[in-house]
Amino acid sequence: MTNEEQLTINTLRVLSSEAIEKAKSGHPGICLGAAPMAYALFSRHLKHNPKNPNFFDRDRFVLSAGHGSALLYSLLHIFGYGLTKEDMMRFRQHTSKTPGHPEYGVTAGVEVSTGPLGQGVANAVGFALAERVLADKFNKPDCTLIDHYTYALCGDGCMMEGIENEAASFAGSLKLGKLIVMYDSNRITIEGSTDLTFTENVGARHEALGWQVLNVADGEDLDQISAAITLAKAEKNKPSLIIVNTTIGYGSPLAGTCKSHGAPLGEANVAALRKNLNYKIKPFEVAPAVTDGIAELAPKLAKYESDWNKTVKSYKTKYPEDYELFQRYRKSEIDFSELDVIYDKPQKAEATRNSSSRILNIIAAQNPFVIGGSADLATSNMVVINDGGDVSASESGRNIHFGVREHAMGAVCNGMYLHGGLLPFCATFAVFSDYMKGALRMSALMNLPIVYVLSHDSIGVGEDGPTHQPIEQLEMLRSIPNIKVFRPADSKETAAAYESAWTGKCPTAIVCSRQALPQLDCTGTDALYGGYIVSDSEKPVPDVILIANGSELSLALASKEELKNSGVDARVVSMPCMELFDIQTAKYRESVLPSNVRARVAIEAGRSGAWYKYVGLDGECCCIDHFGMSAPANVMFEICGFTVDNVVKLAKKTIKSSAKAMKNDAE
Repeated sequence: MTNEEQLTINTLRVLSSEAIEKAKSGHPGICLGAAPMAYALFSRHLKHNPKNPNFFDRDRFVLSAGHGSALLYSLLHIFGYGLTKEDMMRFRQHTSKTPGHPEYGVTAGVEVSTGPLGQGVANAVGFALAERVLADKFNKPDCTLIDHYTYALCGDGCMMEGIENEAASFAGSLKLGKLIVMYDSNRITIEGSTDLTFTENVGARHEALGWQVLNVADGEDLDQISAAITLAKAEKNKPSLIIVNTTIGYGSPLAGTCKSHGAPLGEANVAALRKNLNYKIKPFEVAPAVTDGIAELAPKLAKYESDWNKTVKSYKTKYPEDYELFQRYRKSEIDFSELDVIYDKPQKAEATRNSSSRILNIIAAQNPFVIGGSADLATSNMVVINDGGDVSASESGRNIHFGVREHAMGAVCNGMYLHGGLLPFCATFAVFSDYMKGALRMSALMNLPIVYVLSHDSIGVGEDGPTHQPIEQLEMLRSIPNIKVFRPADSKETAAAYESAWTGKCPTAIVCSRQALPQLDCTGTDALYGGYIVSDSEKPVPDVILIANGSELSLALASKEELKNSGVDARVVSMPCMELFDIQTAKYRESVLPSNVRARVAIEAGRSGAWYKYVGLDGECCCIDHFGMSAPANVMFEICGFTVDNVVKLAKKTIKSSAKAMKNDAE
């Protein structure tokens, strides 16, 4: 290691510590300990071009230990990604480009939002898998179009999380040789030594999962670290874990202690750090020697992109049809104007999971960049792409077998989408959406249009019993900001769910039934509004409004007919997606749910909580606010009150109560 390299590493350390100190918030420990390995990667190995952070064949770097964001920002600052001194000084401040944890879309050079520990490793698996699939699809013997690595930097906390093991197991099974995880092993967490709770042999575990494991005894030795990365890059058939032994808080008086993990060092300790490192540069300044050293790297970094551009030009000449297809993959945009057939009405009743399967395959047949799979439930979720082939260690088809790994599955899909060139979806039973809630949340936070197909949507699961019957999951999903939860009533509404999902800028959960549902004449593309009138009242003002979705929409329509026999005129509204309905104009929402009709009944085989914003204090909910039981589906629905008789009873009850309330208001 040269004196210049040591100065650069110390610059990263002090910049990070000063940013944290100025913010009075942050995590200096990892920034001080992991600076050498991060610098070794960025300066000696990472294929990147700071002048164009998004050039397609770049290496991807994921800071899974997102609390070390100050280190990443320091790297981006000195390497010329556009982060200024002022940006560093505004670390963790409102509207800054240097938020507390890395955020996708906020800071150039940040590939994915990270912070929830372990998810970044799974995101990195998604990046590496996307690279593999695209390389197998487009590379030619004489023209390598896709050829890059994915790196992740993680810590002890990432290694404790279950998602890391899920993702590592998946990556090992697929032999993702171009995935390299650098493990900052400093043996300290917030509460103290990892020996308190974490004594496993991480390397042996990963070897058992099919990884190459390399050890760097001295995290300060740049050459050792670089040599390990070189060995990792040479292994083509296994992902690599590089265990780098470091000292948390290196160079500060708090080195080696948990006190350096999650709080500023303090002014006195920053001063001591500077003294210990013999660092005399002014606060937030970068020494000319460091600037000049990075400038010397610039031509090499720019050449990565210029060489790739030459490859692309050659590829376009030699393989023009494949080049055009590659451009389609890169855009990954579905033109639904050419897909009217997805709205064709089947002749027979079918479960919406069957509708989803047929529609997904129509879309996939015309859009080869659509790829996905299930958490070992593909034939139950019905998300198999016909003739799509499998994704495995030896094949790069379109059907991904994620195994029973829901959380990793969602995070892998996030990484695949962010890599670019593929449009991923994934699936499981609705009740198991709990297992991947963290990944769902990150999809929503990053505005990623991932499709989550969640089948077996209600107590209609029947004999499988309460462990498999989703009750609160719809409410949980709806509680996540920036996600659309679509529960279609038939094939046409399922088609609308897919169109909405893949023309939007956020994730969509398409929640499908296992049991067959009737094909309705009254549904259609108006489902894209989220809520719409499917059977109106004969009077200008209905006596009651029945609001339903999924399997309960046909129940609402049957209840309307029974109410008519009693002289009650009902309007039926289908509400497959509350989130879409809520963003319509006030005029439209009023036309569907007029405020002068306070007699309303919501009907859905799930928790009632979310429905009260539509039915109000005077309305009623035909929902289920308790766990289910093991019984045939038809018995379950009857026991839980999903019958015409009960809906009629509730409708008449709310008509009376709303009339009384309106009279009291008038008085």
